[in-house]
Amino acid sequence: MSLREPVTPGRLPAVTSRDGITIAYERSGSGPPLGLVHGSISDHTYWRAVLPALSARFSVYAMERRGRGESGDAHPYRIDREAEDVAALVDSIAEPAVLLGHSYGALCSLEAALLTDRPRKLVLYDPPIHPEGFPAPPGLAGRLDAALAAGDRDRAVETMMREVVGLSPAELSALRAGPSWGSLVGTVHTLSREVREAERYRFDPSRFRPLTLPATLLAGEQSPEPFRAGIALAHRALVNSRVVTMPGVGHEAVETGPDVFAAAVLESPGEDPRTRERGRPPD
Repeated sequence: MSLREPVTPGRLPAVTSRDGITIAYERSGSGPPLGLVHGSISDHTYWRAVLPALSARFSVYAMERRGRGESGDAHPYRIDREAEDVAALVDSIAEPAVLLGHSYGALCSLEAALLTDRPRKLVLYDPPIHPEGFPAPPGLAGRLDAALAAGDRDRAVETMMREVVGLSPAELSALRAGPSWGSLVGTVHTLSREVREAERYRFDPSRFRPLTLPATLLAGEQSPEPFRAGIALAHRALVNSRVVTMPGVGHEAVETGPDVFAAAVLESPGEDPRTRERGRPPD
């Protein structure tokens, strides 16, 4: 059960998750509700580049995942709790919402759809799923922990962006110079636990067969292979899904191609069929 908490001046509104942790969110725009669930080393401000386009069409609820900003945290960490956080947010909204998650946030959103019937549609961008656990580079979590222990948060972010997201040196330099670097550095302390949880997570398609709500699976044309494989797995498992491939962008389209990303989210069926794979891959 989730409880809507009062808005305190200067603070974000919040809901209370099943384990009692407070989960903050930012609301903007007007229209049908859209819940946004950011990925790793991010916070609710991750969506700033696409928020004007999304809030022009939706009442946007951008959650702040646990361990960040004004949201609480608890130990031991489990992705089950994150799914409950997402469910608490959508349960608190007065009408069924579209639920959009990026990367690890897409995995949290997919799991949340098993806990509540309040989402009316899923939009999942590059979820890190695999039948035997997400294939992160060997020793990644340990290297992240070492960088944090040395107080080098920038190195931890750089390691993630190079080794998992696949950014080139030029792209990494551009990211460092951009407005989101501060939030990446500020939330990197949550990263190694999410890497370990993604490595442990075993995607079982049979658990998701009962989900009949529409699902749009957003794939970056240039996303690293593990994420593209995750899109294919989700497409096979979800009985009412379609794949939309975003041209010219990879795993960070919100940052590197906000217009492309916003168009993919806002498009209606039948637009630009060249980027859509309607057929279901064989099992």
